[in-house]
Amino acid sequence: MDFTLTEEQRLLKDSVDRLMTERYAFDQRKNYLKEPGGWSAALWSQYAELGLLGLPFAEQYGGFGGGAVEIMLVMEAFGRGLILEPFVASVVLGGTAVRLGGSEQQKSRILPTVADGSTKLAFAHGERQARYDVTDVMTTARKDGSGWVLDGAKSVVTHGDCADALVVSARTSGERDDPNGITLFLVDAGASSVARRGYAVRDEQRAAEVSLSGVRVDGDAVLGEIGNGLPLIERVMEAGIAATAAECVGCMGALYDMTLEYSRTREQFGRTIGSNQVVQHRLADMLMSLEQGRSMAMLAAMMVDEPDAAERAHNIAMAKVGVGQAGRFVSQNAVQLHGGIGMTEELAVGHYFRRCMVIERLFGDTAHYLAKLAVAVE
Repeated sequence: MDFTLTEEQRLLKDSVDRLMTERYAFDQRKNYLKEPGGWSAALWSQYAELGLLGLPFAEQYGGFGGGAVEIMLVMEAFGRGLILEPFVASVVLGGTAVRLGGSEQQKSRILPTVADGSTKLAFAHGERQARYDVTDVMTTARKDGSGWVLDGAKSVVTHGDCADALVVSARTSGERDDPNGITLFLVDAGASSVARRGYAVRDEQRAAEVSLSGVRVDGDAVLGEIGNGLPLIERVMEAGIAATAAECVGCMGALYDMTLEYSRTREQFGRTIGSNQVVQHRLADMLMSLEQGRSMAMLAAMMVDEPDAAERAHNIAMAKVGVGQAGRFVSQNAVQLHGGIGMTEELAVGHYFRRCMVIERLFGDTAHYLAKLAVAVE
């Protein structure tokens, strides 16, 4: 398969890499964390100006007309920058839900405002009791005249605290674990019957606990088919896996570069630690894991738009496992080779490590997807 970038893709990659170099140094990132939302509103506007927030949307909706490969290029650069802004939550997760499940009217109304940065979306599917079971939905939606009334709670909603609208999954029929009977709704995050408690998670990204108490939405708030929302939820999660896999590759690349530089400059007993053969072997192993993870991220990007659902799910599961294992190996070794300083808040290494560990668990951890792959070959 030819992975040569087109001229437009190279220009996109170069522009985002340059932006991260100029605007996302580690000290600058610390300042962004102190801003009211825990991320930079000025940079969010700049992402919109560069067309990044409309990257996967068709031009008729104010987008760039890009695809999974363009998202991969941007997310790898974002991983190197260790960005804090809600790009994955709004553009990848929420945007994919609207792009694939929305009516023409919904797409025309919502996607242009996502692309210009004025609307931020969040994907509210996970619930406290569900862990990684995507069919475990206890939030309910009951018909009320021409609209619906939603009741329930969603847990660890990525950037749910700053979202203007939530894509919420709710059960319109069936039992708790029934794959049928799940419907997606667009919900105004600022509605009085929606309660949100925002907080910083372990990697300094933002999340929220969301409570829905008698939230009334109109009939046109339904995304996709009533009672058949699971396939759309799976597509959203697959897009998220592909995007965060590329982000993890960017994190691993930054960790490897920092560790290589440290091994060349840190001296012990009168010589650099990089002159020790065991350290050289460890760095070589890190590089191999990084490149294996990169290959798996490319696989995920290639599979996002695969029409065969079973083939798509199988390959993205393999990519999730491969990137998760690589991210764990590279980040752990980076911390170890930096020694005690690798555990401090003052050094970027520990922050990249935590992001890799969170990415491994997003949408299901490595063990979860290994189990799914094992069942598939039985």
